[in-house]
Amino acid sequence: MRTREVADRAGVNTQTLRYYERRGLLAEPPRSPAGYREYPPTAVQVLRFVKRAQELGFTLTEVEELLELADGGPDSCDAARALAEGHIADLDRKIADLRQMRTSLASLVATCEQPRADRACPMLAAIDADAPLTEVSR
Repeated sequence: MRTREVADRAGVNTQTLRYYERRGLLAEPPRSPAGYREYPPTAVQVLRFVKRAQELGFTLTEVEELLELADGGPDSCDAARALAEGHIADLDRKIADLRQMRTSLASLVATCEQPRADRACPMLAAIDADAPLTEVSR
């Protein structure tokens, strides 16, 4: 298959396909006598694997590791699980950070309900201040 056909079947653009080649996520295909890249059918599977892993939040470096593990046996499954568990822990930290940010922002928004004469805008002051928002909202 040529570049455009592989890209279309995998749901990526040709620049993405070539970038993955340069990164080593996808093997560089042989060329036809006319100089066109000729990809094997497995290239579509690899590209779909990469995109699904990215949709789960894995970085391309992690995807590269997952691709290497995909060729292994039971030990690879344990390594893939460990990588996924690490990713879950990162997501949990990000979720906690987002919840704290939301709480801080909600607290600032609540101060906007005070009578106008009794307040300066604490939200704008907090954003402009040097103190972290978590200290301002307490």
